[in-house]
Amino acid sequence: MIRFLASVFIKNKDMRSEETRRKYGLLCGACGIFLNLVLFALKIFVGTLTGSVAVTADAVNNISDAGSSLVTMVGFRLAGKKPDPEHPFGHGRIEYISGLIVAMLIFVMGFELLSSSVDAITDPKPTELSIASVVILAISVVIKLYMFFYNRAVGKKIGSAAMVATASDSIGDAIATLAVLVSLAVMHFTDWMIDGYIGILVACFILFAGYRAAKETIEPLLGMRPEKELVDELESLILSHKPIIGVHDLILHDYGPGRRYLSLHAEVPMDEDILFVHDVIDNVEIEIFNRYGIETVIHMDPINTRDPRLNEIKGTVLEVLAQFNENLKAHDFRIVPGPTHTNVVFDIVIPADCKTDVDVLKLAASTAVTAQNPQYRCVIRIDRDYS
Repeated sequence: MIRFLASVFIKNKDMRSEETRRKYGLLCGACGIFLNLVLFALKIFVGTLTGSVAVTADAVNNISDAGSSLVTMVGFRLAGKKPDPEHPFGHGRIEYISGLIVAMLIFVMGFELLSSSVDAITDPKPTELSIASVVILAISVVIKLYMFFYNRAVGKKIGSAAMVATASDSIGDAIATLAVLVSLAVMHFTDWMIDGYIGILVACFILFAGYRAAKETIEPLLGMRPEKELVDELESLILSHKPIIGVHDLILHDYGPGRRYLSLHAEVPMDEDILFVHDVIDNVEIEIFNRYGIETVIHMDPINTRDPRLNEIKGTVLEVLAQFNENLKAHDFRIVPGPTHTNVVFDIVIPADCKTDVDVLKLAASTAVTAQNPQYRCVIRIDRDYS
């Protein structure tokens, strides 16, 4: 159904287009509202027919899901607003916020269902099972599974955390409804009053879905490390353009889906023609945008590649750092002679998994460099690895 409606209402298939993403979000949100309202009506009927608190709670959960879909639609609508003087990077992070609101709604419904399930355990009531209720609940499971698949597929296609969160909610709902259906069957054929216990199980599924949805939306809001595969691809692309010989200080800023900004330093031989290098840097920035839709700013670092002393010093420093952590890096090596001593200037890049104190690293590197020549004095700057 989603694929058919998308073919009718969405002509531009470029997923990097803000308009295309917005239309997909609105379409899936509208379908979510419609299907959840249908499921609410069907389950309220079944809940009244069977007298099951778990079924009634599951029905109310569908109303919550309809509200979640509405929040998602509003999020896509607001996220699609153009940049303004107060928000020059646009409003894309509103989509993450809408996903977080969906997660909070999932938590609320989970705790409500947990409370009503405890009441059903302390004061159990008989339930009835009919062919109509079995059919309706089975149809509900199928619909929720369909909603899970289309929300997950579209969410990944357009890079939407809010839709992935909605997909997580849908799979939790499908499992919950299936558990309710099983509990009705058990109570019909036995004397076991398990309605409340199944309700607690369903509540746990819903709460776990809420946790996963919150995690997937909070992380980009806080600022998370970019995918290693993307970083590797970007570095490989940049280094494929000669005369660039190194990349460091790569930082990817995320202002919402389709609004990513990249800054980095590119090392080039100091004796290259500056106009030629500038043209190469421009071409790299254009290629990154065309391939990934990422706005890029590249700072050019001239490197002395012909001084054997620098190569020896760099090799020594990297060898020392590797003894502490194999992911430690160093760059921007320069030698600055003076009347009494010679400054050796370089940066050490600290990865997230390095627990060694920076003063220990600086002392170890300085000691190794000074051992080569007593006149060397190290001037070390500490960088953090954000990639």
